[in-house]
Amino acid sequence: MYGDGGGLWLQVTGKGAKSWIFRFTLSGKAREMGLGSAGTFSLAEARDKALSCRKLCAEGIDPIEAKRAQMDQARLEAARAITFRQCAEAYIEAHKAGWRNSKHAAQWTATLSTYAYPAFGELPVQAIDTGFVMQALQPIWTAKPETATRVRGRIEAILDWARTHGYRRGENPARWKGHLSNLLPKRSRVQKVEHHAALPYAEVSAFVQALDAQPGIAAQALAFTILTAARTGEAIGAKWSEFDLEAGVWTVPAERMKAHVEHRVPLSAPVLAILKTLKEASTGEFVFRGGRRGRPISNMSMLMTLRRMRCEDLTVHGFRSTFRDWASESTHFPSEVVEMALAHAIESKVEAAYRRGDLFQKRRELMDAWAAWATDPRRSG
Repeated sequence: MYGDGGGLWLQVTGKGAKSWIFRFTLSGKAREMGLGSAGTFSLAEARDKALSCRKLCAEGIDPIEAKRAQMDQARLEAARAITFRQCAEAYIEAHKAGWRNSKHAAQWTATLSTYAYPAFGELPVQAIDTGFVMQALQPIWTAKPETATRVRGRIEAILDWARTHGYRRGENPARWKGHLSNLLPKRSRVQKVEHHAALPYAEVSAFVQALDAQPGIAAQALAFTILTAARTGEAIGAKWSEFDLEAGVWTVPAERMKAHVEHRVPLSAPVLAILKTLKEASTGEFVFRGGRRGRPISNMSMLMTLRRMRCEDLTVHGFRSTFRDWASESTHFPSEVVEMALAHAIESKVEAAYRRGDLFQKRRELMDAWAAWATDPRRSG
């Protein structure tokens, strides 16, 4: 170290590298601050830098902290050119690989384009405040509570992402707890509860018999869905590779399940009969092949079957409720067996830790009993 006076030093390393150092004491603490390479800044320039630092110290200002604040401000100024839309697009691109399917990314883009971008999409992300967020949410908060809740969550996630990247400072104006919760009513207060229309279980066998007379693969898909108590998406996306017809097991992979956990479904005799009939005419990977090559039937196909049967008041998902009502009121199967048959997630972590198996054998008995009830012609009258 070679002193020049006034706190300025020339530092020379063992390898010959030279740099300017400013040493100072502030509030009783000795500190060092780099002023740059001696190859870049001359002695005169280094003295000017040291003089500026001494002036700051004389006013009780730490020159290191002052430089850091100056750099932060410069980064913030540069970030002001980055819009909310650009941040949103970058966020979606960064996260879509971890989402279940491409539709999820498309839903983010669609909702943001419809509700957020018109309000502040082209504004600098640093400029987004509570007023702008409310401008996007207020018109739909009561009219479309579910959509509004998703939009709010997506805006919050993007603004958090922007803050982490240094594009904005301060609190997140889209945060719900302790912030927007003071301005907007809870979703539960404004959302109307909508139940999926379900058929009374006493009428299932008559319905299944009528369904059996319907032509087309959608009718077979609906019968399969009813008898397995599966969700619509799980049923229409079923692939032959997921089935072991000899063992009577359908294994739905985790990526296709709502709870992201692999689910084994025991197949009753009526379900196996449907599958074997379809297998004989199968030409692709999907069990319920649609009109487009390499694609399954659409999620509207089964609903259209219900309409043709003049059952417009029913929904496909409602048959899961029918199954649950039947199991609760007409059988002695434990509730955990029924819940596992419906592939419901276990809310309690303690219960999940103890319930390690999937109760498959008990569920096979349950699904056989359900199929027997639903296909018994004696109950169709």
